[in-house]
Amino acid sequence: MSNLSHCQQLIFDIIRKHPTFSNIQANEAIAAASHFLQNPYGDIPLINKKLQSELLSAIDATYNREQGIMGAEDTDELPNIELPSLFDDVPYPPPAEYNFTFIDLFAGIGGFRQAFQNAGGKCVFSSEWNKYAQKTYAANYGEIPYGDIRAIPKEQIPRHDVLCAGFPCQPFSLAGVSKKNSLGRKHGFEDETQGTLFFEIKEILRLKRPKAFMLENVKNLLAHDKGKTFEVIRRSLVDELGYVISYKIVNGAAWVPQHRERIYILGFDPKQVNIKCDEINVPDKPESGYIYPKLSGIIKRRLDGYTLGPGTWATLERHKAHHEKAGNGFGYGLLTWPMKANAVTRTISARYHKDGAEILVEQEGDRPRKLSVEEAMQLQGYNPGRFVFPVSATQAYTQIGNSVVVPAIEASAKVIAKILKEKSI
Repeated sequence: MSNLSHCQQLIFDIIRKHPTFSNIQANEAIAAASHFLQNPYGDIPLINKKLQSELLSAIDATYNREQGIMGAEDTDELPNIELPSLFDDVPYPPPAEYNFTFIDLFAGIGGFRQAFQNAGGKCVFSSEWNKYAQKTYAANYGEIPYGDIRAIPKEQIPRHDVLCAGFPCQPFSLAGVSKKNSLGRKHGFEDETQGTLFFEIKEILRLKRPKAFMLENVKNLLAHDKGKTFEVIRRSLVDELGYVISYKIVNGAAWVPQHRERIYILGFDPKQVNIKCDEINVPDKPESGYIYPKLSGIIKRRLDGYTLGPGTWATLERHKAHHEKAGNGFGYGLLTWPMKANAVTRTISARYHKDGAEILVEQEGDRPRKLSVEEAMQLQGYNPGRFVFPVSATQAYTQIGNSVVVPAIEASAKVIAKILKEKSI
């Protein structure tokens, strides 16, 4: 795993070869090791006390030898090291002080993690099945997420105050439903794969009973199957689990110059938090003082290497002309100069790398170009001067399109943090 500290890499290399971990898949052993380094006193899924002792020995033998420090005599105790120093070169290290804990499910590249860390939280568990997203997550947070959440024993997930999940939206999105209908495939809660992942969240909520949660999905979740899908979710959270919830369609364009409507669901356990439904405000705009990043300050007038090829551009022009003739609005989206002060792009998607059709930039005397990775990430609220992508541009675009608007999530995270502080029982 690249972009990790020297010490982390040495420890992970030891773990890969250690016989004690032979009964755990190699990638999950590495995930467990990285979680242990950030939370040495917490519960770590798939790691029992014996394995924790082995990890302590690995840290002792590796880090202390590298630093010229004498090893700890008792491996049941944490070796004589400063754990935060393991993350000095990580862009978003775990916080030294925090007010609450959270878990990051379907974590992607960590949009929720950034938001909730900024709101005063500490992540104690992360899960993301895609190996490329895992690589980006590790490079930025110093922690490798566990893989498929369905393979993790729910009772082993650490106790936490807040559950965060932008659970897979394909079974509920308009595009996903349309595609699956055309193929004669099931979708929503009838989908045998992604459609059932909500129930992984439900089971964790049932077993671990966190004080609060935040869920994010496409806005079509509300309308899917004439509202029946969302009613299943509402009934599961409220009637079965007993949480008090509030939800709202939030447009990320209030925080960044990108039209991106998503449903945010915030919930609290009334046995642990003294709150009623009408007291939960899901923010749909920034607090006063927020500095809005104007599109004209993000988009460069010209960048080499991103101009569409003649074949791709000709295909997009034909596609748009066809749909205009048919009287609908499908086709590419083009940003033109001079850019309006309140300009907002279309929604960037996971397929952006293919042709950039939803957001193209006009170039005088030439074909349009795609956004650079740096421009695209700013449309989701990521800092290109700090956040790193140790993957190909294709993967980076996909990960950006699958992510969340970080400052919009952070606004809700701060609401949750405030409620936990003021209303916890």
